[in-house]
Amino acid sequence: MSMKEIEISIAAEPIFHIGSFPVTNTLLMSWIVMAILIVFALVVNRRLKLHPGKIQNAFEMVVEYIWDFMAEMLESKKLAKRFFPLIATLFLFIWVANMIEFTPGIGSVVIHEEGHSAAIPLLRSMNTDLNVTVALAIVAFLVIEVSGFLLLGFFKYGSKFINFGSPMKFFIGLIEMVSELGRLLSFSFRLFGNIFAGEVLIVVIAAFVPFFLPIPFMAFELFVGTIQAAIFALLTLSFIKIAITPVEHH
Repeated sequence: MSMKEIEISIAAEPIFHIGSFPVTNTLLMSWIVMAILIVFALVVNRRLKLHPGKIQNAFEMVVEYIWDFMAEMLESKKLAKRFFPLIATLFLFIWVANMIEFTPGIGSVVIHEEGHSAAIPLLRSMNTDLNVTVALAIVAFLVIEVSGFLLLGFFKYGSKFINFGSPMKFFIGLIEMVSELGRLLSFSFRLFGNIFAGEVLIVVIAAFVPFFLPIPFMAFELFVGTIQAAIFALLTLSFIKIAITPVEHH
């Protein structure tokens, strides 16, 4: 197989329309991931027991460890309780999507549409779609900024970015504002770039050596997927901590 026969699309491909709204293969995948998480939550909730077994015990230990870590980082159990659902959801949503990327049928089941020379995969890893990673980044960004305003107050938090106390403080505030907006790009492209690059690597290797060689790379990509989900969640938590910390404590 030559390189010309390998077609890789950066943009997600629409597979059907609801009215005038296009449903892409990555959007369909995100719905599947949400369904998996909802079903998992319902099953776990129904099987919780007052006297836990080994599996529930292990699960509770993991949750308690994460909760304590957040409480130590935010210096408040109350804040840890407030932000735990968001941080855990971000991690699980990204992690589950990355883990099922190499499930049989993901990317291999294709459809053919008129006007397209190549087959379109019915399902595609949602984190290879920049629209998805930008949406996740916007959610994290809004939570960070709103948390800063609510916990510090409008004027106190705003003084981090607009401060006329001295030319140096004003200049530092502008730098802080630019770096704050830059988080949208760093959040979006870090996750998108790593997952998309991994998918391209697997496609190219599978095209030339389709049997056993791609397996170690797939295992490595599963590891990378876990790391990227953890990084996204931890960076969100870290930026929340920075946002709710008064200027004089930086």
